[in-house]
Amino acid sequence: MQHSYETAYGKSIDSPEQFWADAAENLHWYTKWNRVLDDTNPPFYRWFAGGKTNTCYNALDRHVDEGRGNDTAIIYDSPVTGVKERFTFREFRDKVALFAGALQSRGVRKGDRVIIYMPMIPEAVIAMLACARIGAIHSVVFGGFAPHELAVRIDDCKPKVIISASCGIEKDKVIDYKRLLDFAIELAHFKPEMCIIRQREKFRAPLNEDRDLTWKQALLGAEPVPCIPVESSDPLYILYTSGTTGKPKGVVRDNGGHMVALKWSMKHVYNVKPGETYWAASDIGWVVGHSYIVYGPLLNGNATIIFEGKPVGTPDPGVFWRIISEYNVSVFFTAPTAFRAIKKEDPKGSYIEKYDLSGLRSLFLAGERADPDTVQWAEEKLNVPVIDHWWQTETGWAIAANCMGIEPGKIKYGSASKAVPGYNVKVINQSKEELPAGQMGDIVIRNPLPPGTMLTLWNADNHFIDSYMSKYPGYYLTSDAGYIDEDGYLFIMSRTDDIINVAGHRLSTGAIEAELCAHPDVAESAVIGAADELKGEVPVGFLVLKSGVDTPHSQIIKHVIEFVRENIGPVASFKQAVIVDRLPKTRSGKILRGTMRKIANSEEYTMPATIDDPVILDEIKEALQLIGYAN
Repeated sequence: MQHSYETAYGKSIDSPEQFWADAAENLHWYTKWNRVLDDTNPPFYRWFAGGKTNTCYNALDRHVDEGRGNDTAIIYDSPVTGVKERFTFREFRDKVALFAGALQSRGVRKGDRVIIYMPMIPEAVIAMLACARIGAIHSVVFGGFAPHELAVRIDDCKPKVIISASCGIEKDKVIDYKRLLDFAIELAHFKPEMCIIRQREKFRAPLNEDRDLTWKQALLGAEPVPCIPVESSDPLYILYTSGTTGKPKGVVRDNGGHMVALKWSMKHVYNVKPGETYWAASDIGWVVGHSYIVYGPLLNGNATIIFEGKPVGTPDPGVFWRIISEYNVSVFFTAPTAFRAIKKEDPKGSYIEKYDLSGLRSLFLAGERADPDTVQWAEEKLNVPVIDHWWQTETGWAIAANCMGIEPGKIKYGSASKAVPGYNVKVINQSKEELPAGQMGDIVIRNPLPPGTMLTLWNADNHFIDSYMSKYPGYYLTSDAGYIDEDGYLFIMSRTDDIINVAGHRLSTGAIEAELCAHPDVAESAVIGAADELKGEVPVGFLVLKSGVDTPHSQIIKHVIEFVRENIGPVASFKQAVIVDRLPKTRSGKILRGTMRKIANSEEYTMPATIDDPVILDEIKEALQLIGYAN
């Protein structure tokens, strides 16, 4: 462990090659790298150039070879089906090796792409690691994703094989994945050679005899295969960013830098020891699922949980606490929106009292800004440090966090804490000038980015440069806005396009939302900028109330308007808010503020591909019409 955060961070910025070479020594390499950082072709940086390794070997086989084969690797808990399973590192390695052999026997080779379109079941993780084992590049697409969007991804990455399941199972419905997949393949110009379908008990899908195999059929006659050495810079996976429209943005992750960064983060960011149980309540369709359900925990030798359920309704708002108690989870990671859903259903936290959570050391939140009210509620109810940290699909792991395994710092509500070692974070203005402490601007990261971050976009190097590297040469553009305070704490206030310009004053949606959520009856909120002839834009608030609230709605709205006026000032011109039953979100929990803004301004919009429930947009439109918008 580093002596202090300042020491670790300073070394990572001043001597990055030595810093990351030290971290890489803790993993297995078939061939050692000849250069820690190849910076000859910026912004296309390569870590551990010349090194050969295998991510699957480091995640599974290494632990077996080091005598930990009987330790738990995977816990599967599915409240929607009632199934629970455990797998040791040896058991899971054997399943992965056999399925890798099945893929290899059907022509899948190093560099081939494989799309995985599955629910949260063990076979989804087996498929990911099997691809890594033989050097194939997996691209996980969130199970149940719309056929058109799946077709776009099929055409972009051209998979040889698609691995799916007959269905996904939610609280009160079965989703026919196979029908969605067939339609997507019909829409796509590129056709995969084969689909492998895991038939589930709840629903067995009809198969295309010329193209489809069941999971069991695929394994018939297969032999387990060893790991194939790959170059450090060879792609491990392609992950398409949520909300993609038009030209897809397939983030490409490497093998070597990725595994070094994630293993380092498990100890230094999350403070998890090998053998402990770590749980990220997410989905493998998102980057959190890749990094912290699958790769990070397994690389570090932790038990990790595959959870097929929701924070509420499967069966109640106590399911998270049951999982933490039953499997003795040490560190828990989820999205703020999950906690807001729990807080809405169980504002007093009465379900928490039913379970023994004494093994839980810390809670990490990410996915969107954690409002102070939610953080404080979680702190009070769980009695553990609650850490908001910030990262992106493109970075693959935390840009800013309170690094619990180095030197835990104080928690500042509304802040994602300080930059994680390896990330040289700056706040600049449109003139590319670095801004003083406390002043809001564009958040950028000086190149080169640390290991584990994106290499490029799949088959789209120019798109990569245009999207991330061209606005501020020498920096990666995060597209987030915020400020760094005098103590070096980073405050992410909103996406750059969520900044509201009210009569020339740049205001953050996040700052206004924090005031709305401070009201004791408000479970969560969203703020958008609506067009205004006089001021350019004015903020409009949306409030979701906690369960059981009987305060008159007009009184709640009056109070939150007063909060904003008192704490942000009259300059915010915040005069309108509406109460809604729910907010439109992506399946990963991000609020679709941009779409809400277009509805308010009566602009055309495209239905977001990742929206959880499209019906909510009609409800938002009706609420806006009541206050004079969306006409």
